[in-house]
Amino acid sequence: MTPKEAAALLGGQNDILILTHRRPDGDTTGCAAGLCAALWLAGRRAYILPNPEMTQTLGQYVEPYLAPEGFQAGFIVSVDIASKKMFFPGEEVYFDQIGLAIDHHPSFEGFGRESCVDASRAACGEIVYEICLALLGEVPQEVALPLYVAVSTDTGCFVYANTTANTHAVAAALLATGIDYFAVNKRHFRTKSKKRLALEAALLGNMEFFQEDRGVFLTIPLSLRQQLGLTEDDLEDISSLANLIEGVDCGAVLRELEPGLWRMSLRTGANGRVNATRVCVSLGGGGHAMAAGATISGSLEQVKERVLAAVEAVAGK
Repeated sequence: MTPKEAAALLGGQNDILILTHRRPDGDTTGCAAGLCAALWLAGRRAYILPNPEMTQTLGQYVEPYLAPEGFQAGFIVSVDIASKKMFFPGEEVYFDQIGLAIDHHPSFEGFGRESCVDASRAACGEIVYEICLALLGEVPQEVALPLYVAVSTDTGCFVYANTTANTHAVAAALLATGIDYFAVNKRHFRTKSKKRLALEAALLGNMEFFQEDRGVFLTIPLSLRQQLGLTEDDLEDISSLANLIEGVDCGAVLRELEPGLWRMSLRTGANGRVNATRVCVSLGGGGHAMAAGATISGSLEQVKERVLAAVEAVAGK
């Protein structure tokens, strides 16, 4: 579906439930909040399914729209979810009921009775912006603010190589509504807790390079998280740290979720030497060409070996 067709579909629905993905980022969160706000303004009953993994920083955007206990959904919408694996526990029951899937990942698995997917968009928020514009005829501040969060966070405040002219055009339209973008940028890009700074120091102090220093492993074992008393807010967007290291075009951040289970976030360079999606798909995950992820079982050394083998299999191809 086009965004206009998706807007027409949503305009004819009621009791809409919006789903976000596990380990929610700014894009899925901002899209859910912005879309729900627009649906309310369009006179539709709509709510967001509470996500137990939502951080405090991002939770403020969805809090006004969370589904009350006992809410019976009549139409299900997913935002920024590419695969069933990205549904959090308790949310998977809705997978076969999705009426509209909105996404921008090349690895989107093609679920939902209808879908509005455009892999050329840097953020799902760009697509949701067009849907909201078609739905309302304009995008007011209460819709624009969370959509700006979606677009800005998924592009690293417009510095990632996925940023396009359309990304800037959408951001400009959102800023033109008069939102307090400075506060958003300060909150998400210019503020770090003391614990977050301690985490970054520990990661950079224990970097492990591979492929002649073109690749790097940054590891967050459970022991480090416990030692520093880290929260989900402290870990938000930690994968971007690898991109700051000179000469590195393949950065893998390995975070231990539980003993023997690791979440790998892979960030690769714009030179195209390593396609992050191909690496992560081979490990059971997915994502974008320069930003993807996978969940891998095994000891830390076993996980590193599997990631390195996957990178070697696609590097330069």
